[in-house]
Amino acid sequence: MTDPRRRVPRTDVVLAEPRLARASAQLGGRLVKAAVAAAQQRVRDGELAAEDVVDAALAALPPHGCSLRPVLNATGVLVHTNLGRAPLSGAAADALVAAAGCTDLEYDLAGGRRAERGRGALSALAAAVPAAGAVHVVNNNAAAILLTALALGAGREVVVSRGELVEIGDGFRIPALVESVGARLREVGTTNRVHLRDYADAIGPDTGFVLKVHPSNFLVSGFTAEVGTAELAGLGPPVVVDIGSGLLRPHPLLPAEPDASTALRAGASLVTASADKLLGGPQAGLLLGDADLVQRLRRHPAARAMRVDKLTLAALEATLLGPQPPVVRMLAATAAELTERAGRLAAKLRAAGVDAVAVASTSAVGGGGAPGVQLPSAAIALPVHYAAALRQPAAVPSTAIAPPPDRPAAPQQAVLPVIGRVHDGRCLLDLRTVDPADEPALLAAVLAAGGIGRVVRRTDDPERREPFTEL
Repeated sequence: MTDPRRRVPRTDVVLAEPRLARASAQLGGRLVKAAVAAAQQRVRDGELAAEDVVDAALAALPPHGCSLRPVLNATGVLVHTNLGRAPLSGAAADALVAAAGCTDLEYDLAGGRRAERGRGALSALAAAVPAAGAVHVVNNNAAAILLTALALGAGREVVVSRGELVEIGDGFRIPALVESVGARLREVGTTNRVHLRDYADAIGPDTGFVLKVHPSNFLVSGFTAEVGTAELAGLGPPVVVDIGSGLLRPHPLLPAEPDASTALRAGASLVTASADKLLGGPQAGLLLGDADLVQRLRRHPAARAMRVDKLTLAALEATLLGPQPPVVRMLAATAAELTERAGRLAAKLRAAGVDAVAVASTSAVGGGGAPGVQLPSAAIALPVHYAAALRQPAAVPSTAIAPPPDRPAAPQQAVLPVIGRVHDGRCLLDLRTVDPADEPALLAAVLAAGGIGRVVRRTDDPERREPFTEL
């Protein structure tokens, strides 16, 4: 019998194949060589024909030079922390590419001298919030609060309502964050009610600032009371308002969601917010407010450790100046539009042999924004085993999916993982969070998961309900 090792094509011959050579140029030779070695071993083991080594190696390669995989968010949660929060606009994605090389980040091309870092992004942010005397950008909203506490509260007291001592994602707690810089929390009121006199009685010569925090992912209802920013501003110390979700101005669909412009006009000395939530930009923390106070924070020694890079600045500027980002479009989608899309896509899937039906659904903002707000939506309902199959799709030939016209095709095309949610024993794909341009990819993924012409991965127990991932 012929030794199977004799059938294994030589590594140098395989790597010289034009498709693998192009992949090496894009992804790096080390990654491609490892994929070739794995395919060669499959030939030795009798699992793969020698002539299929190139195709097998290409199929094993990621579409990009990093381990992060693009996915389709069909959960109905607009700002899904597990999925990277807000997806960037096309303009912001283009800005990332433009900023990837050498740029005039801190250089004045006209004068040939050093210039202010991130001046374009800062100018765009200031224009978006005219009520702010000055603006600054740091790593994330937690960094914005931390820098504020370092500059204004270290060794002093920070007055905060007991009902606003919140825990944010992954177990991080605002009280611990503030106390980590040596500030002392002065808690006032009760869990459900706080009054102006509570704040007034707590304020003294050792007060660094008053902190007002927007509750994240929860609501307190019933016998409740809170004190507004305007009332707190009359007490004397700086009032720092953490609005969290990054809404820069009021939104008609989210009337109860705090926004930066309203807080500043009400007398807030400083507003902190996230850029990667309702603003729809990259991860960053926004600091907006009194010019002297913002300058004090900007010049604090710790500000350098929280500085954002050129990619963040580029994406933030493009988000502020460019077309509406996906999150804004998702929020604006009407129930009628979504219902029409769900009906049309479900009909296509049924015609292909998939048990699919269009159903009414409910979406959420997510990411700590607008807790309790339910957005009417529409979804494609599938048998429950699709939830797992859609998360880990099998690769398919590059002709199986036509990329959207405004996006370049990857060297190797595969079915995108689709993240839906399980409700009442069915897998729901909520279309509020699926861009219409991604509908072909969504259909291809469902067909692959349903075994239409290819192998399908399923859970051992098709009736087992899967937990909805954390927002």
